[in-house]
Amino acid sequence: MLNLMIKRFWMLMVAVVCLPGLSSGQDDPVLFTIDGKPVHQSEFVYIYSKTNGKNADFSETSLEEYLDLYVKFKLKVAKAREMQLDTIPELMNELNGYRRQLADSYLIDKEVTEKLIKDAYERSKQDVDISHILVSVKPEATPEEVAAAKGKLERAMKRIQEGEDFEIVARSVSDDQSAKNNGGRIGYVSVLFPNGFYELEKAAYEVPVGELSGPIRTDAGFHALLVHDRRPARGEVEAAHILLRTDGDEEEKVVKARIDSAYQALEAGADFDAMAKAISEDSRTASNGGYIGFFGINRFSKDFEEAAFGLKEEGSYSKPVKTSVGWHILKLISRRGIQPYNIERGRLENEIKKDNRFEQAKAAMVAQIKEDAGLKEYPEALSNFTETLTDTFLTFRWRAPETPSDALLFQYGPDFQVTVGDFADYLERASRERIRMGRGKDVASAVNTLYGQYLDESAMRYEEKQLEAKYPDFKALMREYEEGILLFEATKRLVWDKASQDTVGLEKFYEKVKGQYRYGNRAETSIYRVSNELKDQMEDVRAFIADNEPEAVLEKYNDPDATFPLITHESKNLDKTLYPEFKSMEWKKGAMSQSEPNPQAQKFKIVKIEALLEPRTKTLDEARGYVVADYQDYLEEQWVEELRETYEVDINRKVFKKLIKE
Repeated sequence: MLNLMIKRFWMLMVAVVCLPGLSSGQDDPVLFTIDGKPVHQSEFVYIYSKTNGKNADFSETSLEEYLDLYVKFKLKVAKAREMQLDTIPELMNELNGYRRQLADSYLIDKEVTEKLIKDAYERSKQDVDISHILVSVKPEATPEEVAAAKGKLERAMKRIQEGEDFEIVARSVSDDQSAKNNGGRIGYVSVLFPNGFYELEKAAYEVPVGELSGPIRTDAGFHALLVHDRRPARGEVEAAHILLRTDGDEEEKVVKARIDSAYQALEAGADFDAMAKAISEDSRTASNGGYIGFFGINRFSKDFEEAAFGLKEEGSYSKPVKTSVGWHILKLISRRGIQPYNIERGRLENEIKKDNRFEQAKAAMVAQIKEDAGLKEYPEALSNFTETLTDTFLTFRWRAPETPSDALLFQYGPDFQVTVGDFADYLERASRERIRMGRGKDVASAVNTLYGQYLDESAMRYEEKQLEAKYPDFKALMREYEEGILLFEATKRLVWDKASQDTVGLEKFYEKVKGQYRYGNRAETSIYRVSNELKDQMEDVRAFIADNEPEAVLEKYNDPDATFPLITHESKNLDKTLYPEFKSMEWKKGAMSQSEPNPQAQKFKIVKIEALLEPRTKTLDEARGYVVADYQDYLEEQWVEELRETYEVDINRKVFKKLIKE
């Protein structure tokens, strides 16, 4: 079990450290070869940079050291292949397991997540000014209701196209309640649009300014969209404010006079934070000097937003601004524009994975895979199989036929073929889904639903098989996984196992180097732990310990019928240089340490030297752990020397010298 854990940890490190950077052959010369097999410059540079991090200074000394390490790595892999370890089913199954885990996330990351993040980041560089008309459609709407809603929106769009004003049509047609007041004008917005409105977001950034677009389907229904303008993104401002609330027309003049007075005080030099704490009626921010924090566009009212973004200098404040809740004075603390991609990426990824655009993009990717692979389905085979099923199919008792059908169900490309028997095995494993569908579907409907899911999963499996051809970096990563597995197994067989099992070799090695395994000055000690109950008798206890053997001490102070003894004892041989108590003790027989309290255990510890032990060489059994580790290192050094004699290593010094940075 321990070996397996070590192996998985080591393999993970190989994957992280040894992923090569890739370049075209023309600008990626061969750095070295082992028996003619090339290792390119890009691979070495990436590994060197990744391993050394900030210390990757590309000095000649550093590069030489790492080149030597990497040549050794490749030599060991060459030996592993010669041993045909790459043909062992257990190891290859392990590699396939790594591949499946990696491919699942890799494909989604490359084809879905990364694209969505980059699209969102590019859109975040602009704010868009839009209007829309919404005709609502409930999620459970019938096809007839969907068609009716779409038709209603199309008729509204036709009115606009024929010259009617957008705002008038929006007020009369739109199911967005705010349209009654704003004529459908949302104003400037930025990514990400609310969950479920991804299609509207895409259109807002893609439709030409001034062009009416629609119908656009979202989770809310069908939209007509009009883009008025696009501008460079405003980013975010960090601000504070003072708020005086207005409750009605009668108080308006009084509140306005108070806010004007506050503004005049600020103009005269009053402290903004102190004034916010004293008079602001925003209970959430007043105690913190009116601090709001960072915010972007379209979060607060338009007047509030314009005042905040209109401030140019940090520390400046606005004139009184009226909103629906009262009068404000805003203070600009700082501005924050769109951050570089590497900073924004994490935030965008988290938001995107919570948004249903992620699932939409996955579905679109699957559809594209099917189209690119030339999916061929054989519905007659599915129909024939479905006819053989009874209601038992919708229970946990159903099992796939013992003799699987080889009838072709569908295929991706010429080589990825799926039979009815494959599908039946999948259905047997999907027992939970079958039972759940039994509550509301008949057998045929359940089979069709599960068939669609299986078709999508198979599309992913097909695409995963193309990863090596489609993504050179994935191919390189899988090579590193494979080499790591082979290296681990070869080292285990030729070094680690030999070191622990070769008794004769281990003894011979020990005899050669045993002088380095020595005990220094040590003492045979008694370690007493004394209960706090004897705290007031500590002088007597220490005196008795000093003059008596451990057996007498325990007999005197411990009641054999008590649940817990008052004093415990253990004997240990301790090294003088390693045990801190010895620093304050005389190095002689009978010396005793101070009574060291341990409040947590409610005990005192006393160490007494019973005898001094002279320095000596450790026996093999006493030093076995160290000897085995050193023997492993010795065997590995011998192994590498043998590999250098067996395999020809040719280093291109011209390529190597170009890597050196003075």
